[in-house]
Amino acid sequence: MEFDAFTGGVAPGGLRSKSDIRILICYILKSVGAPLSGEDIIRILQEKSLANYFEANDALSALTALGNISRDEDGNYKLEPQGSSVAENLDVLLPLSVRDKAVAAAMAMLASAKVERENTVTTTRTENGYNVTCHISGGDMELMSLTVYVPDLYQARVVKKNFHRDPQRVYNLLLAALTGDDELTRSILS
Repeated sequence: MEFDAFTGGVAPGGLRSKSDIRILICYILKSVGAPLSGEDIIRILQEKSLANYFEANDALSALTALGNISRDEDGNYKLEPQGSSVAENLDVLLPLSVRDKAVAAAMAMLASAKVERENTVTTTRTENGYNVTCHISGGDMELMSLTVYVPDLYQARVVKKNFHRDPQRVYNLLLAALTGDDELTRSILS
């Protein structure tokens, strides 16, 4: 196999061939079944050190020029029938571990985006700091809204990040505390 791609930032077992990187991008788009932004595709590849940043950008451009992928009205990349054929017929050329890591990272990213979309956080500057309001959604209705004061923007970002990590746990803990269910509170904290 010819290694023709830059390898800076690529972990052992990662991709060192331009064609392998292109196949993997098609495979990711086929596996998730949804358009992804260029940033998201590159983040997936970078998070698992599967491909060099510049090579991933180059692969997106090449795949677009070849008609394997295109951009939708939101600017996200979507798989075209030719790219789908690449993913179906050539995925076996990629190591299974690479395919598994890429799809796991893509699914985790999509799940995280869904949590953030359904459970919003707004940050409002006040005279003395920031109010961070966390909204917990139950589908079509808001289950709970909680506003917390923090003195600086850094802490506001930490609250947002930790809330998005597990909004269900925050909801359960607050509900247990507000209803006086000490047993549930202990089980959540342990």
